[in-house]
Amino acid sequence: MGYVIILLLFLISVQMKVMKSDEKRSHRLNYLLKYYLTNPVENDLYQRAKQMGVTDSTAKDYIRTVIIQAQKICS
Repeated sequence: MGYVIILLLFLISVQMKVMKSDEKRSHRLNYLLKYYLTNPVENDLYQRAKQMGVTDSTAKDYIRTVIIQAQKICS
C-alpha cells in the first residue's frame, strides 16, 4: 500500500513539472512573439531566444513557431 502512495505522489510531481515546462514555453513564446512584432529581424529574435538559456535547436524551434504565429496575426 505504501508503495502505491509513493508511486502516485511521484506521478503527480512529474505531471506538475510537465505543466510548469509547458507554461514556461508558452510564456517564452509570447514574449518572443511580442518582441518579433516590434522588431521583425530573425537574427535578433534568435539572440533573444538564446538569452533565455535554451539550446540552439530549441531557439530555432521558437523562431519557427513565432514567425508562423506572426504571419497568422498579420494576415
